[in-house]
Amino acid sequence: MKVIIAEKPSLARNIVGAIGNMKQQTGYYINDEYIVTYVFGHLFTLADIEDYPGHEGDGKWSMNNIPCYPETFKFNLKRDASKKVDAGVEKQYNIIKTLINREDVDNIINAGDADREGEVIVRLIIQHALEDNNKKKTRLWLPDQTPETIKEALADLKEDKEYDNLANEGFARTYIDWLYGVNLTRYATLKTGTLLRVGRVIVPIVKAIYDRDLAIRNFVPETYYGITSNEITNGEPVELNSKEKFEKNEQQRALDLCKKYNEVDAIVTDKKQKKDTMNPPKLFSLTKLQNYLGKKYKMSMEKSLAITQGLYEKGYLTYPRTNSEYLAVAEKDKVKKIINNIKELGYPVKFVDKKTIFDDSKIESHSALTPTYKIPNPKNLTEEEMTVYQTVFKRFVAVFCANECVVQKTEIKIMVGDYEEFNLKGMMILEPGWTKFEEPNSKDKILPNLNIGDKVNHDFKPKEKETTPPKHYTIETLNNYLKNPFKDDKKRLEEENNEEVDDTEDYKAIFEGLELGTEATRTGIIDNARKSNYIELKKDVYYILPDGEYLIESISHMGISMDKYKTSELGKALKKVYHNEIKVEDSVKLAEDEISEVFNKKDETPFFGDVVGKCPYCGKDMKVTKYSYACEDYKECKFNINFNICKKYITKDIFDQLIKNKKTDFIDGFISKQGKEFTAKLILDDKKIKFEFK
Repeated sequence: MKVIIAEKPSLARNIVGAIGNMKQQTGYYINDEYIVTYVFGHLFTLADIEDYPGHEGDGKWSMNNIPCYPETFKFNLKRDASKKVDAGVEKQYNIIKTLINREDVDNIINAGDADREGEVIVRLIIQHALEDNNKKKTRLWLPDQTPETIKEALADLKEDKEYDNLANEGFARTYIDWLYGVNLTRYATLKTGTLLRVGRVIVPIVKAIYDRDLAIRNFVPETYYGITSNEITNGEPVELNSKEKFEKNEQQRALDLCKKYNEVDAIVTDKKQKKDTMNPPKLFSLTKLQNYLGKKYKMSMEKSLAITQGLYEKGYLTYPRTNSEYLAVAEKDKVKKIINNIKELGYPVKFVDKKTIFDDSKIESHSALTPTYKIPNPKNLTEEEMTVYQTVFKRFVAVFCANECVVQKTEIKIMVGDYEEFNLKGMMILEPGWTKFEEPNSKDKILPNLNIGDKVNHDFKPKEKETTPPKHYTIETLNNYLKNPFKDDKKRLEEENNEEVDDTEDYKAIFEGLELGTEATRTGIIDNARKSNYIELKKDVYYILPDGEYLIESISHMGISMDKYKTSELGKALKKVYHNEIKVEDSVKLAEDEISEVFNKKDETPFFGDVVGKCPYCGKDMKVTKYSYACEDYKECKFNINFNICKKYITKDIFDQLIKNKKTDFIDGFISKQGKEFTAKLILDDKKIKFEFK
């Protein structure tokens, strides 16, 4: 008898449907060969700090029991808000425990989702519930949930030890995230009196948005001059934009250059035209699908993932949490079957065997998102489900389109006297091919009809322009940043406007663990940041919120450095666990060392509620509040000193100088509203803070 433990009831139903002839019982299904049971995601969670010896407390957060570095991490059955074991969880766990310990059961099959989290969820249940560890344990790995795939996977079960490295990475991530979350969240919260969620990934995500928004807020535009011409030649406008730029006070120089350019002829010196084929974009990874849906339909990452996951569970799409845009070489026969099904619907598709589609070197665990052979009836899907399904479906059709997209590429060179050469590039689609199903990403223009030797009419004039601030992060640009936070911004911008780029660098970064978060976790972490009011999403654009600014600035004052560099170092360590290059405990030790730095360094920031001195105006205690050092009788006295003055943190030492001497020494690092740094003394004058400059 074999017991299959599915991660969700919906997966259990799909497995039961594929096996057939099974009777439903309370909490499971059964026939003569299989028992199929299920969980509801996580039945076990890591124990609280107070559950470890030496760290017990009175239920309130305290500095007395942190930091906590367990020698062995404990797990408890999931509890409700009152700390009692969830009744439904306990009931299902006991059912599973009874089933896997039956004498006639000789094989326990892990049917968690095909990722680290799914691996860990079911392994934890087996580890806690199984009494005879000698029983056979195998893995049901499902790239999709169609009946055919389930039957094939059941006939090809792998021993669970083949997934030990995946499980080890999953456990290492779980332990490290717990260490950061409970230790630093408690520390920062006790310091500020405000709940601050300090996590390994959430902080660098919020900081990226914070840094970008502050750069926009502090941006001071600079005026400059360019010189341009846009005159009619052969009945069509020809726009020429010079590479020359002039500062605001150099308008006369710009006029002089325009005069030189306008006194000479502009001649077409070269024209190249060639027919070419334009390749379709690559298949979708989860990130690229979310980018597309966010940009085109303003669909949040949380919603797009939920819908895609639902379509996977219904058997219409392959496993969604994939970081690859490529298919495995071993999947060619499966792809041929999908193509044949789509062909029967009247779409012009054929099997294409290219390295841009099938490439094992760019797949870690899961291939790109594709439709399965199971085609949905539109009546059975909601409008949003149909939007997501059609997006994946049409991309697949575009990639395997039988008709090529034929274009005419044109490049024209125009020489203005001996001064400057202008290159005009453009493209015209001659045969649409795959572009009937997917819009091309090309930014090329349609060029005017010019030939070699043509004289181009021109009249150059200075044009006043302004430098522009960086743009707010969108769903697309934030996702692209998180996938490879170390890529040069200029290169990233070029690639966002061009599908046909070499993505080797990006996949190298993913496989090394340099990305911030993973395809499986990133959506949930960003959503958590939104629910915590650290960031907001308007249409498809992210903005920092006051609570997000407070988070980043507060932990910065405390010396908690959780930037992309440290997060990526831990990410690289986790990948080494996956590749069996280091052990779980080695990666955990790295996290413990990073956390210990925070607790061991001399932190001058006082704790929330601490008495830091006497009010110089009424003599009552000055206390630490959320935003300032304030008189405890503030309602009457009205005296306080904010922690931040012109972006400079007011340390306890600076505060002491002000209270005792009514002034400070010269202090560096103030930032003006124009974004310029300055040095000044602080002067306390009738409860107001003033500057004294050198």
